[in-house]
Amino acid sequence: MDLQGVAGIRRAEFEGFKPISELMKSGCCEVPKEPGVYIVLRENSEPPRFLDRSTGGHYKGIDPTVEKHVLEEKWEGVPRAIVLYIGKAGPGKTANLMNRLRKFVRFGQGKPVAHRGGRYIWQMCDSGDLLVCWKSTRRCDPREMEKTLICEFEGVYGHLPFANLVH
Repeated sequence: MDLQGVAGIRRAEFEGFKPISELMKSGCCEVPKEPGVYIVLRENSEPPRFLDRSTGGHYKGIDPTVEKHVLEEKWEGVPRAIVLYIGKAGPGKTANLMNRLRKFVRFGQGKPVAHRGGRYIWQMCDSGDLLVCWKSTRRCDPREMEKTLICEFEGVYGHLPFANLVH
Protein backbone atom coordinates (compact mmCIF):
# COMPACT_ATOMS: atom_id res chain seq x y z
CA MET A 1 0.00 0.00 0.00
CA ASP A 2 1.19 3.51 -0.75
CA LEU A 3 1.44 5.31 2.62
CA GLN A 4 3.16 8.36 1.14
CA GLY A 5 0.06 10.25 0.08
CA VAL A 6 -3.67 10.56 0.63
CA ALA A 7 -4.40 9.26 -2.88
CA GLY A 8 -2.62 5.96 -2.19
CA ILE A 9 -4.41 5.55 1.12
CA ARG A 10 -7.76 6.23 -0.56
CA ARG A 11 -6.94 3.62 -3.21
CA ALA A 12 -6.50 1.13 -0.37
CA GLU A 13 -10.19 1.72 0.47
CA PHE A 14 -9.73 3.86 3.56
CA GLU A 15 -12.67 6.16 4.31
CA GLY A 16 -13.39 9.19 6.42
CA PHE A 17 -10.48 11.62 6.13
CA LYS A 18 -12.12 13.75 8.81
CA PRO A 19 -10.29 16.41 10.82
CA ILE A 20 -9.86 15.49 14.47
CA SER A 21 -11.71 18.69 15.42
CA GLU A 22 -14.75 17.46 13.47
CA LEU A 23 -14.63 14.04 15.16
CA MET A 24 -14.47 15.79 18.53
CA LYS A 25 -17.63 17.76 17.71
CA SER A 26 -19.56 14.79 16.28
CA GLY A 27 -18.53 12.26 18.90
CA CYS A 28 -17.35 10.04 16.02
CA CYS A 29 -20.95 9.20 15.03
CA GLU A 30 -19.89 8.95 11.37
CA VAL A 31 -17.38 6.19 12.11
CA PRO A 32 -18.57 2.59 11.59
CA LYS A 33 -19.18 0.21 14.48
CA GLU A 34 -16.93 -2.44 12.98
CA PRO A 35 -13.45 -3.76 13.72
CA GLY A 36 -10.74 -2.11 11.66
CA VAL A 37 -7.64 0.02 11.44
CA TYR A 38 -7.26 3.78 11.39
CA ILE A 39 -4.58 6.23 10.38
CA VAL A 40 -3.89 9.77 11.57
CA LEU A 41 -2.53 11.98 8.76
CA ARG A 42 -0.91 15.38 8.54
CA GLU A 43 -0.91 16.98 5.09
CA ASN A 44 0.93 20.11 6.22
CA SER A 45 4.55 19.73 5.08
CA GLU A 46 5.88 22.39 7.46
CA PRO A 47 7.61 21.09 10.60
CA PRO A 48 5.10 20.94 13.45
CA ARG A 49 5.17 23.10 16.54
CA PHE A 50 4.81 21.31 19.84
CA LEU A 51 2.99 22.32 23.00
CA ASP A 52 4.82 22.41 26.33
CA ARG A 53 1.99 20.37 27.87
CA SER A 54 -0.06 17.63 26.24
CA THR A 55 -3.81 18.08 25.98
CA GLY A 56 -4.11 14.32 26.59
CA GLY A 57 -5.94 12.94 29.58
CA HIS A 58 -4.19 11.73 32.71
CA TYR A 59 -5.36 8.10 32.61
CA LYS A 60 -4.57 6.42 35.94
CA GLY A 61 -2.96 9.71 36.96
CA ILE A 62 -0.20 9.49 34.33
CA ASP A 63 0.62 12.73 32.51
CA PRO A 64 1.20 11.96 28.78
CA THR A 65 3.45 15.01 28.35
CA VAL A 66 7.00 14.42 27.12
CA GLU A 67 9.84 16.90 26.71
CA LYS A 68 9.75 18.82 23.41
CA HIS A 69 13.19 17.48 22.43
CA VAL A 70 11.76 13.92 22.51
CA LEU A 71 9.05 14.95 20.03
CA GLU A 72 11.50 16.84 17.83
CA GLU A 73 13.88 13.85 17.69
CA LYS A 74 11.01 11.49 16.84
CA TRP A 75 9.86 13.90 14.12
CA GLU A 76 13.36 14.04 12.59
CA GLY A 77 13.08 10.32 11.80
CA VAL A 78 10.03 10.81 9.55
CA PRO A 79 9.94 14.49 8.51
CA ARG A 80 8.25 13.93 5.12
CA ALA A 81 5.71 11.31 6.20
CA ILE A 82 2.03 12.23 6.19
CA VAL A 83 1.17 9.16 8.28
CA LEU A 84 1.60 10.02 11.96
CA TYR A 85 -0.12 7.12 13.68
CA ILE A 86 -1.56 3.72 12.78
CA GLY A 87 -4.01 2.14 15.21
CA LYS A 88 -6.50 -0.70 15.41
CA ALA A 89 -9.96 -1.37 16.80
CA GLY A 90 -10.83 -4.95 17.63
CA PRO A 91 -11.30 -7.76 17.74
CA GLY A 92 -14.00 -7.84 20.38
CA LYS A 93 -17.70 -7.21 20.78
CA THR A 94 -17.38 -3.51 21.68
CA ALA A 95 -13.91 -2.96 20.21
CA ASN A 96 -15.02 -1.21 17.05
CA LEU A 97 -13.75 1.79 15.11
CA MET A 98 -16.34 4.19 16.49
CA ASN A 99 -15.66 3.31 20.12
CA ARG A 100 -11.89 3.28 19.69
CA LEU A 101 -11.76 6.62 17.86
CA ARG A 102 -14.18 8.09 20.37
CA LYS A 103 -11.71 7.13 23.13
CA PHE A 104 -8.83 8.52 21.08
CA VAL A 105 -10.40 11.96 20.65
CA ARG A 106 -11.73 12.07 24.21
CA PHE A 107 -8.20 11.38 25.46
CA GLY A 108 -7.05 14.32 23.31
CA GLN A 109 -9.69 16.49 24.98
CA GLY A 110 -8.10 15.79 28.35
CA LYS A 111 -10.45 13.05 29.51
CA PRO A 112 -8.87 10.24 31.60
CA VAL A 113 -9.76 7.43 29.18
CA ALA A 114 -7.78 4.33 28.27
CA HIS A 115 -6.18 5.40 24.98
CA ARG A 116 -2.52 6.28 25.46
CA GLY A 117 -1.67 5.02 21.97
CA GLY A 118 -0.80 7.94 19.71
CA ARG A 119 -0.34 10.27 22.67
CA TYR A 120 2.37 12.33 20.91
CA ILE A 121 -0.43 13.65 18.66
CA TRP A 122 -1.81 15.63 21.60
CA GLN A 123 1.32 17.71 21.97
CA MET A 124 1.11 19.01 18.40
CA CYS A 125 -0.21 22.56 18.04
CA ASP A 126 -2.22 21.56 14.97
CA SER A 127 -3.70 18.30 16.31
CA GLY A 128 -7.26 19.44 15.55
CA ASP A 129 -6.39 19.82 11.87
CA LEU A 130 -5.01 16.29 11.51
CA LEU A 131 -7.09 13.89 9.42
CA VAL A 132 -8.33 10.50 10.53
CA CYS A 133 -9.23 7.78 8.07
CA TRP A 134 -10.33 4.22 8.71
CA LYS A 135 -10.88 0.88 7.07
CA SER A 136 -13.15 -1.92 8.25
CA THR A 137 -11.48 -5.32 8.51
CA ARG A 138 -14.36 -7.75 8.40
CA ARG A 139 -12.27 -10.40 6.62
CA CYS A 140 -9.01 -10.15 8.57
CA ASP A 141 -7.63 -9.53 12.05
CA PRO A 142 -7.26 -5.78 12.77
CA ARG A 143 -4.04 -6.38 14.73
CA GLU A 144 -2.49 -8.21 11.77
CA MET A 145 -3.45 -5.40 9.41
CA GLU A 146 -2.09 -2.79 11.85
CA LYS A 147 1.23 -4.68 12.08
CA THR A 148 1.39 -4.99 8.28
CA LEU A 149 0.82 -1.25 7.79
CA ILE A 150 3.42 -0.36 10.42
CA CYS A 151 5.94 -2.70 8.77
CA GLU A 152 5.21 -1.16 5.36
CA PHE A 153 5.76 2.30 6.82
CA GLU A 154 9.05 1.18 8.37
CA GLY A 155 10.09 -0.27 5.03
CA VAL A 156 9.76 3.17 3.43
CA TYR A 157 10.99 5.44 6.24
CA GLY A 158 13.19 3.18 8.37
CA HIS A 159 11.30 4.26 11.52
CA LEU A 160 7.92 3.80 13.17
CA PRO A 161 5.33 6.48 12.44
CA PHE A 162 5.76 9.60 14.61
CA ALA A 163 3.15 8.69 17.23
CA ASN A 164 3.57 4.90 17.19
CA LEU A 165 5.89 3.97 20.03
CA VAL A 166 5.77 0.17 19.67
CA HIS A 167 5.09 -2.35 16.93
